[in-house]
Amino acid sequence: MTDQSSGEQPALDDLISLSEAAEISGLSHSHLRLLARRGEIWAKWLGRGWFTTELAVNEYLSRERKPGPKPKKDA
Repeated sequence: MTDQSSGEQPALDDLISLSEAAEISGLSHSHLRLLARRGEIWAKWLGRGWFTTELAVNEYLSRERKPGPKPKKDA
Protein backbone atom coordinates (compact mmCIF):
# COMPACT_ATOMS: atom_id res chain seq x y z
CA MET A 1 0.00 0.00 0.00
CA THR A 2 1.18 3.53 -0.70
CA ASP A 3 1.11 6.55 1.56
CA GLN A 4 -1.46 9.00 0.18
CA SER A 5 -0.01 11.88 2.19
CA SER A 6 3.15 11.61 0.07
CA GLY A 7 1.17 12.24 -3.12
CA GLU A 8 1.60 8.73 -4.53
CA GLN A 9 -1.37 7.10 -6.24
CA PRO A 10 -2.54 3.84 -4.68
CA ALA A 11 -2.84 0.63 -6.67
CA LEU A 12 -6.29 -0.14 -8.05
CA ASP A 13 -6.43 -3.20 -5.77
CA ASP A 14 -6.18 -0.89 -2.74
CA LEU A 15 -9.26 1.17 -3.65
CA ILE A 16 -12.45 0.73 -1.67
CA SER A 17 -15.84 2.36 -2.08
CA LEU A 18 -17.03 4.94 0.43
CA SER A 19 -19.63 2.39 1.58
CA GLU A 20 -16.81 0.01 2.51
CA ALA A 21 -14.92 2.90 4.13
CA ALA A 22 -18.02 3.74 6.17
CA GLU A 23 -18.14 0.16 7.51
CA ILE A 24 -14.45 0.29 8.42
CA SER A 25 -14.48 3.74 10.02
CA GLY A 26 -17.89 4.02 11.65
CA LEU A 27 -18.41 7.30 9.77
CA SER A 28 -21.43 7.72 7.53
CA HIS A 29 -21.18 7.40 3.76
CA SER A 30 -22.46 10.97 3.37
CA HIS A 31 -19.84 12.34 5.79
CA LEU A 32 -17.06 10.53 3.94
CA ARG A 33 -18.40 11.96 0.66
CA LEU A 34 -18.22 15.45 2.19
CA LEU A 35 -14.65 14.84 3.37
CA ALA A 36 -13.71 13.63 -0.13
CA ARG A 37 -15.20 16.71 -1.81
CA ARG A 38 -13.40 19.01 0.65
CA GLY A 39 -10.10 17.17 0.18
CA GLU A 40 -9.90 16.27 3.87
CA ILE A 41 -9.49 12.59 3.01
CA TRP A 42 -7.69 11.15 0.01
CA ALA A 43 -10.34 10.04 -2.49
CA LYS A 44 -10.74 9.78 -6.23
CA TRP A 45 -13.89 10.14 -8.34
CA LEU A 46 -13.99 7.17 -10.71
CA GLY A 47 -16.94 6.54 -12.99
CA ARG A 48 -20.01 7.11 -10.85
CA GLY A 49 -18.60 7.29 -7.35
CA TRP A 50 -15.87 8.16 -4.90
CA PHE A 51 -13.19 5.65 -3.95
CA THR A 52 -10.57 5.84 -1.21
CA THR A 53 -8.24 3.45 0.58
CA GLU A 54 -8.26 1.89 4.02
CA LEU A 55 -4.94 3.65 4.63
CA ALA A 56 -6.46 7.06 3.83
CA VAL A 57 -9.38 6.36 6.18
CA ASN A 58 -7.03 5.32 8.98
CA GLU A 59 -4.84 8.40 8.40
CA TYR A 60 -7.92 10.63 8.69
CA LEU A 61 -9.12 8.87 11.83
CA SER A 62 -5.70 9.22 13.47
CA ARG A 63 -5.72 13.02 13.08
CA GLU A 64 -6.84 15.12 16.01
CA ARG A 65 -10.24 16.63 15.30
CA LYS A 66 -12.40 18.99 17.31
CA PRO A 67 -16.02 17.82 17.27
CA GLY A 68 -18.92 20.24 17.22
CA PRO A 69 -19.77 23.39 15.34
CA LYS A 70 -16.97 25.44 13.86
CA PRO A 71 -16.43 28.99 15.17
CA LYS A 72 -18.05 31.69 13.04
CA LYS A 73 -15.75 33.88 10.99
CA ASP A 74 -16.20 37.64 11.26
CA ALA A 75 -17.32 39.14 7.97
